[in-house]
Amino acid sequence: MRIPRSEYPRPQFVRADWLCLNGEWQFEIDAGDSGLERGLRDRELSCTITVPFCPEAPLSGVNCQDYMDAVWYRRTLTLPAEWAGRNVVLHFQAVDYDATVWVNGVEVGRHRGGFTPFSCDLSRVAQPGEDATIVVRARDTHRDPQPRGKQAQSYGPHGAIYYRTTGIWQTVWLEPVPASALQRPRITPDVGNGRFLVEQPVQGARRGQRVRLTLRDATGEVCRAEGPAAADFTPQLALAIPEARRRLWQPGDPHLYDLEIELLDTAGAVLDRAASYAGLRSVTLDGMAVKINGQAVFQRLVLDQGYYPDGIMTAPSDEALVADIELSMAAGFNGARLHQKVFEERFLYHADRLGYLVWGEFGDWGCRGYGPRKDHQQPGATYITQWLEALARDYSHPAIVGWCPLNETWQNMTDRTAVLDDVTRGMFLATKAMDLTRPVLDASGYSHRVAETDVYDCHDYTQDPERFREHHSRVAQGEPYYNGAQGETWSLPYAGQPFFVSEFGGIWWNPNAKPGEDSWGYGERPKSIEEFYDRFDRLFAALLDDPVMFGYCYTQLTDVYQEQNGIYTFTRGEKFDMARIRAAQQRPAAIEQEAVGRRQ
Repeated sequence: MRIPRSEYPRPQFVRADWLCLNGEWQFEIDAGDSGLERGLRDRELSCTITVPFCPEAPLSGVNCQDYMDAVWYRRTLTLPAEWAGRNVVLHFQAVDYDATVWVNGVEVGRHRGGFTPFSCDLSRVAQPGEDATIVVRARDTHRDPQPRGKQAQSYGPHGAIYYRTTGIWQTVWLEPVPASALQRPRITPDVGNGRFLVEQPVQGARRGQRVRLTLRDATGEVCRAEGPAAADFTPQLALAIPEARRRLWQPGDPHLYDLEIELLDTAGAVLDRAASYAGLRSVTLDGMAVKINGQAVFQRLVLDQGYYPDGIMTAPSDEALVADIELSMAAGFNGARLHQKVFEERFLYHADRLGYLVWGEFGDWGCRGYGPRKDHQQPGATYITQWLEALARDYSHPAIVGWCPLNETWQNMTDRTAVLDDVTRGMFLATKAMDLTRPVLDASGYSHRVAETDVYDCHDYTQDPERFREHHSRVAQGEPYYNGAQGETWSLPYAGQPFFVSEFGGIWWNPNAKPGEDSWGYGERPKSIEEFYDRFDRLFAALLDDPVMFGYCYTQLTDVYQEQNGIYTFTRGEKFDMARIRAAQQRPAAIEQEAVGRRQ
């Protein structure tokens, strides 16, 4: 039987030895979350599931979209005997939402958060060559406030809200590591000095051990660096690239260097080895321009929500991740806002390879603090904790050119809620503390609550092109369009930061909708395909004609269930003439080129 999603799940930190645990697991729904009391941890479970697909997804074989407050998984395997002498680590790329893991009846790990990976050391409970029975309980109540992105709290999807994802939804895998082991590096490109700065932590480092880094390109070794493994807490090494071998990562030419990382013992023997890669790329702000490698690149972004009919939040295959990027680029976009979920890391790997710009985002749509609407997500300390985990995972990917911790935090500033204020500022400060190399947008659309946010934006789904143009005609005068109800203040004043309309369009188009079918989009549906193209062209022209905009983000790449406003259908079929879709993003080419020149 073919193992689903069997590709290596952590492509920027690769060890040679690993074992994919995707495939058939025992499974049981625990509707009342009473399974621990009823002995589910210690017995066989009643049915099976195909991991890594969530039980709501058809590909899981369970295909249940009802509420599941808790679910259980169980699998027994023999740890590879050839891994003797090393510790075995069990990895979960993502489990939604609150996971507890037992191995051979012993609790080995807990994790809260549905978007980020966690690991469990099995050395206390099972050694290579021995059997290991893995049991996972995942709790995911629809009632409690938690970061859930676009997952429905009601029974089914509606409007811009989609099916829930419960339990394991990304790859589960094992790898052996030595007692002294490399951990994931933080790779910082330094374009101005032609080098990479690499922070390389080592778990269990011993005096005398050393870290060696070797950078290579297609012609061979470029440079290397070496230093003590136990220097302070984390050694930082510089890989200085000879000028003749320097090549930038950029759209259209996404050059990646290979990076070999080795941990050496006192005699110079290799204790641990991992493969990585790096792109030499800078992101800077210059007035109202956002520049990549010192050049203004107009960011033609599309909103990508990463949903699939058969896998929900899990792509059915690695090829599907590549296809989504290629579909976007075929439509004329050069990047995406990865919207309301932390995408699986394989997507970022392909974005790195293909030169596709992305903004990293958290899943927290519509958190409102503790106002009158308590059915939405509510901010708290766990937002900051989970966002820091996402930043730590994704820091080194060159395709990421900006961070957006929050999205559409609907809260009137005159009715200030300290929790939302604190969490917004906390997530902004946490992002800046983790990463000084990329711009940070405090909250996309609606409530900008951090005065020093690096960039500023708005969301505008106005469907009348002339009214839309009027909304965005005064950015250069310091008067951008603000989100919020009339007579209310939802944001701190604009302070001249680089500006873009980070959600617009969403034109409702599904001429094949059946009578009574749940079909939704923004505004009035065009009466003909020519009316669609006319509206599409004029909305884009309003932004492309503006010399101070650094980009835009169109909603959206594909239809998602009942939200039928995508460039493509939910099954990734074409809805439009792609030549016309591309042409709208080049109009007018002369004005766009002049605008780029003024930004430089």
